[in-house]
Amino acid sequence: MSVTDRYLNAWEGFWGDTSDEQGDAIWDSDPSLTAEPHLAFLAPHADRTLPVVDLGCGNGTQTRFLAGHFARAVGVDLSRAAVERARRADQQALAEYEQLDLVDAAAVRALHERLGDGNVYLRAVIHQSDPQDRAPVAAAVAQLLGTRGRAFVVEPTQAAKTVLTGVAEAPGGPPAKLQRVLAHGLRPALAADSEVPELLRAAGLEILAEGHTELAMTEFHPDGRRIGLPAQWFVAARG
Repeated sequence: MSVTDRYLNAWEGFWGDTSDEQGDAIWDSDPSLTAEPHLAFLAPHADRTLPVVDLGCGNGTQTRFLAGHFARAVGVDLSRAAVERARRADQQALAEYEQLDLVDAAAVRALHERLGDGNVYLRAVIHQSDPQDRAPVAAAVAQLLGTRGRAFVVEPTQAAKTVLTGVAEAPGGPPAKLQRVLAHGLRPALAADSEVPELLRAAGLEILAEGHTELAMTEFHPDGRRIGLPAQWFVAARG
């Protein structure tokens, strides 16, 4: 099983149209606004001597931060263009990067066999996945954790769609970075709020902690405020 060609081509097209400059993607915020506060939620539950796998790593900004806090960091992404950008950006070779389709159960199982049990960082992947792919993504998280790993999963809530709609409909139209997301057919904030914890539990995961936060974007409202998307987060382990 694999993602559709439409979905794969959408991401290849997006990353192909995105520069190597950090922050050029709307979600590519500095780790001080993203992975660092997320790690504070995960750290009390995680064994940092295990690897961490950043699922949907994009250009690797958060992966490089996580590499400084775990024994080994691996960033994986569906898009080959994203993985190539991540490798170019990581001039100190802090982490490893590879292309991976999370819906491909055999490929995910092979990664787990190579790495052993690991921690997982999953930021805003389920919400924009096609409906039929969301359960396999949750299953991939469970597979990579094994019995010892812990996952941090953060996803925009449905309220985020209201925020994005407001930004897109503001005078002057969508800001350039959001316009690029929409132009490539990517569809943010589609998963229902209840769907994410249900998917995690259905994959055999136990939710150890949860809460609400905002996902900082690299675009701003017309009044200068940084755009933040309402989100929910979960720390999970195999039940």
